[in-house]
Amino acid sequence: MKKFVAIVMALVMAMSMASFAAAEETIKIGVIGPMTGGAAVYGLAVAHGAQIAVDEINAKGGVQIELLVEDDEHDAEKAINAYNTVLDDGAQMILGTVTTSPCIAVSANAYDERIFMLTPSASSPAVIEGKDNVYQVCFTDPAQGAASAEYISINKLATKVGVIYNNGDVYSTGIYQTFESKAKDLDLEIVSVTTFTDETTDFSVQVADMKASGAELVFLPIYYTPASMILTESAKQEYAPVFFGVDGMDGILTLEGFDKSLAEGVMLLTPFSADADDEQTKNFVTKYDELYKEVPNQFAADAYDGVYALYNAAVAGNITSETSPEDACEILIAQFQTLSVDGLTGSMTWSAAGEVTKTPTAVVIKDGVYVGADK
Repeated sequence: MKKFVAIVMALVMAMSMASFAAAEETIKIGVIGPMTGGAAVYGLAVAHGAQIAVDEINAKGGVQIELLVEDDEHDAEKAINAYNTVLDDGAQMILGTVTTSPCIAVSANAYDERIFMLTPSASSPAVIEGKDNVYQVCFTDPAQGAASAEYISINKLATKVGVIYNNGDVYSTGIYQTFESKAKDLDLEIVSVTTFTDETTDFSVQVADMKASGAELVFLPIYYTPASMILTESAKQEYAPVFFGVDGMDGILTLEGFDKSLAEGVMLLTPFSADADDEQTKNFVTKYDELYKEVPNQFAADAYDGVYALYNAAVAGNITSETSPEDACEILIAQFQTLSVDGLTGSMTWSAAGEVTKTPTAVVIKDGVYVGADK
């Protein structure tokens, strides 16, 4: 009898352990972005925002998430190396990459090898174009350019507009081109357009041209580092138009050595405002500040939403730790066609082309923080 009871107990324990193991399935997500270098503000924000989402999900029990984070230094070749590393480490899907040029390079490999990618912030249409397994959490460049022109026009921010953009960067160029097209439709007068490259460190000529043209608003479809140089140069030249940026400028307030007072009044179009008063945003901002001692930017919020999107799609598609990356890819493609996520950056759905639908929000920098432009 004792032997029978022992056998029964052993079977019960084995079944319990199997049940526990099933409940604790772990899905591995690769995160690729610039964790060091000039674009590290973006990559670190993505890694931090993603980790907060993972911590929340794992605390609930059931399916668990493990992040595999790799640094690409905002370099396409290093991004490919990072992609191979996360796959070697068991990644079944990828949240990334963070910036556009590396993402274009990686997404080509991911398409050929059937690895599902959801980029939080690489916004060029070239990232998703012709690739059924690459999706975006962020707006596309055309959407940002058109929405910026519409916001400027509707709110009558200026009649004479200048533009400074990076003509060597697909992100900056793409936004500028759609902004210019939409501005013509809306009868916004673009009085000056100047360009620069990644190597530019002196913006005196560009700023002088804006000033001489009488531009009341300067549109900056660029990243935060050159934007900080333009704001610094504008202060030197005592030129104070309205500066209007896009999501690439989010992070300027945490740029080391930059005088934040120079960004006072800067506006940008973004899907996330850290001062929003809904509970989800307040909880996220509080957690982020506790862990990382700063206010989260849009990149952190997009990554947080990206993790939840992947998690919800994986659970609905019954992806487990045993699911191959190739099988997971096909499952996620199918799930994203009907997926809806109410996140920090809005209510999101996706087209079959991988493009997200959600509503942008305008924020302005006041007293060194982002606040809603309508507040």
